[in-house]
Amino acid sequence: MSNQEESFEQIQAHRAQIDAIDKQLVELLNERAKHQLAIRAAKPNAHMALYDPKREEEIFMRVEKYNQGPLYPDNLREIYAAILKVSKEVPSA
Repeated sequence: MSNQEESFEQIQAHRAQIDAIDKQLVELLNERAKHQLAIRAAKPNAHMALYDPKREEEIFMRVEKYNQGPLYPDNLREIYAAILKVSKEVPSA
């Protein structure tokens, strides 16, 4: 087997792993959204504001603690900022 063929096979194997991870991420993001919607529905009865900047900062800090790389903390903050933004836009069921 040539180096080119070996490299191609490695790329294909990594892509297959990425596809499997993407499937898991979609499932987890949807599961997260369900919990977020349940919290949103419960907040008025708990006399809590829908938006809580302190909670968002706690999420960012917690995610940074979980990080073992290779992503930088700023990368994760950007990703989670997008997740939180979209979560606010998801219509209630």
